[in-house]
Amino acid sequence: MRFWLAAASLPFVASAQLAAAQSPDGEALFETHCAACHVNPPEEDIPTVEAMSVMPPNAVVASMTEGTMRIQGEPLTTAERTAVAEFLTGRPVVERVAPFSAGLCTDSPPLPTLAAGTIWNGWGPDNRNTRFQPDTGGLAAGDVPRLTLKWAFGIPDVTQSRAQPAVVGGRVFMGSMTGAVYALDAATGCTYWTYQASAGVRTAISVGPVDSGYAIYFADAEARAHAVDAQTGEEIWSYKVDDHPAAQSTGSPALFDGRLYVVTSGVSEETAAAMPDYECCTFRGSLTSLDAETGEVIWKTYTVPEPQPRGTSTSGAQLWGPAGVAIWSAPTVDPKRGMIYAASGNAYADPAPGTSDAIIAFSIATGEIQWINQVVPGGDIWILGCDPQSSGGDENAGDNPNCPEEVGPDFDFSASPGLVTLADGSDLLVLPQKSGVGFALDPDRNGAVVWEYRWGLGSPVGGVWGSTTDGERAYFAVADQFTETPGGLHAVDVATGEPVWSRPPEPRLCTAGPGCGEAQSAALTSIPGVVFSGSADGGMRAYAAETGELVWSFDTNRVFDTVNGVVANGGSMDGPGPVVAGGMLFVTSGNGGIVGTPGNVLLAFEPAD
Repeated sequence: MRFWLAAASLPFVASAQLAAAQSPDGEALFETHCAACHVNPPEEDIPTVEAMSVMPPNAVVASMTEGTMRIQGEPLTTAERTAVAEFLTGRPVVERVAPFSAGLCTDSPPLPTLAAGTIWNGWGPDNRNTRFQPDTGGLAAGDVPRLTLKWAFGIPDVTQSRAQPAVVGGRVFMGSMTGAVYALDAATGCTYWTYQASAGVRTAISVGPVDSGYAIYFADAEARAHAVDAQTGEEIWSYKVDDHPAAQSTGSPALFDGRLYVVTSGVSEETAAAMPDYECCTFRGSLTSLDAETGEVIWKTYTVPEPQPRGTSTSGAQLWGPAGVAIWSAPTVDPKRGMIYAASGNAYADPAPGTSDAIIAFSIATGEIQWINQVVPGGDIWILGCDPQSSGGDENAGDNPNCPEEVGPDFDFSASPGLVTLADGSDLLVLPQKSGVGFALDPDRNGAVVWEYRWGLGSPVGGVWGSTTDGERAYFAVADQFTETPGGLHAVDVATGEPVWSRPPEPRLCTAGPGCGEAQSAALTSIPGVVFSGSADGGMRAYAAETGELVWSFDTNRVFDTVNGVVANGGSMDGPGPVVAGGMLFVTSGNGGIVGTPGNVLLAFEPAD
C-alpha cells in the first residue's frame, strides 16, 4: 500500500524559541535525509520537491512525526523536522489554532439507548461491513434529489478529512488527523465536547454500553486504542496494541459482544525500506481482541510469523523477513460462524507469505487463523524504490539494496469484506481489490472464489476503500489512480457477478491541477434504491441503484460557513464514505496530498421541505 505525505497538521509544533538564532539548516537536513527519494523520485506517486512546496508546512512535519515518513523522521529533533518543512515550503510552521469557542452546545441531554432511531455505528451501520443502510436510515430514495446542506463543521488545523463519522442517538462522533475527537449534535452541528488523543485519528468510531453508560471506541496513528465516555468525553482507558515504530491503526476497530477488535498497518516501514542502511523489515500486521470494558488483551494474532535474519543487503545492513501484511480496513464479524474476517495488504520482505493480499478468517473466541484465501497466489512484496519489473539482484532495480527478489504489484486489499446474505439465505463475502477486480467468496468453503468481476485497470497507487451491497447488487467504484481511465461506477448481480450496469465518470468538478482527478476511491454507501459515491474531484453523487442514473450531486469545492466558526473548505474524497442515519446524510471532504486536493469540512444534509 502506498501513501505519501499525510496532509494533516501536527499535534504539536516547535515553539518560537526553537526557531531562534541557532535553528537547524533545513536545506542540509533535506539533502541528507530526504533528497534521495524526493529529487527525481523513483516512484510516480512520491511527491517531488515542487509538489511538496505547495503543501502546508505543518503537514510536512506531521508526515515525519506520525505519518508515512515517521521512521525517516525519527532521528530528527522537532526543531529539525520544522526546519525541513520550512525549507521545502518557504513558510513557517505555525502554532495550532486555539480551541474554537463558537457553536458549543448549551446543554447535554443523556444519550438515548442505541435502539432509538437509525444509527451508523462504526465503519458501517453494523459489523457486516456491507455499507448498506437497510431501513434507508430515515432517508428514502425519493428524498435524495431534495437533499440540501443543513450545516457544516470546520475541522481545525487539517487539510485532510479521512475520519468517517458515527451517528448514534442523535449525536455525531468523529476523529481528525490532529487527534481531536468531536461529539456533535446531529441536528444542529453544535459541539458537546472534544477529546484529544495522542496521535491522529482516521478510524471510524463505534459506540457501545459500559457500566457507566456508553463509550465510544477508536484507534489512532500510534496504534493506540481508546475508550471514551460518550456523554462526557472523559477517557475510560487507552492501550497501545503494538509497539513497533511503524505501527498505526487505519482500519476502524470492530465492537462486538463486549470485545473490541483492533487492526494495525505499518506503511512507514515500506517507505523507510528505501534507506540503504535500513534493516528491512520487521513490522507485522495484527488483529487484537480487547475487553471493551477494561482494555485488557484477550488475544492477539499476527498475519506473518516473527521475522528472522535472512542475510545482509549489498550495503551490509541486516535483513529480516517475513514482514508486512498490514490490515488496512475494519474487520468483519460473522457470529453465525464464530469468525472475524480481515483483508490484508502486501508484504515488505522475502520470503513471500501466503497471507499477503488475502482474506483471513480468525476465530472470534481464540484468534486462531481458520482459513486464508490469497486470491491471486504467489505473494506480493513491495517497498519503496524498487522497479516492479526487476528483481532484487538486478542492476536495474535502482539504488535500494533492500529490494525483494520479485517486486509488487502492490495490489492490496484495502477494503473490508462485506458479509451479504442472498435471497436464498446463503452468504457471500464481497470486496474490491486495487487490482481493479471485485471478488465474492464463500465463507462456508474456506473463502473459495464464487465469482470475480473486473471493474477497472487496477493501480498500485492509493487505496480502494469499500464497495457496497444491498442484497441484490454489488457496487464497485473505479479508482485507478494515475491511469488514463479513473472514475466510474459498476453494478453487478451479487449472486452471480454478472454485470447489470456501468456508468462512466462524471465531468470533473475541481479546477485542473495537482490532486484534481476523477478517481472514485472513497468507500461507497447504499440505501434501498440509491448508491452514494464521493470522488477525487470533490463531488458527492447519488445514483439510482437499478439503472445507474445520476439522481443528485453536490460540489464541495468551496468555502463553507461553519457552525463552529472554523474556516473550512471541501476538496477530494478518499477513504471514508458517506453516512446515512436519522434521515440525514453526512459527508467528510478533503484529502490534501499527492492523490487529492485539500479540505477540512464535515457536511450534513437533509431533504428540503
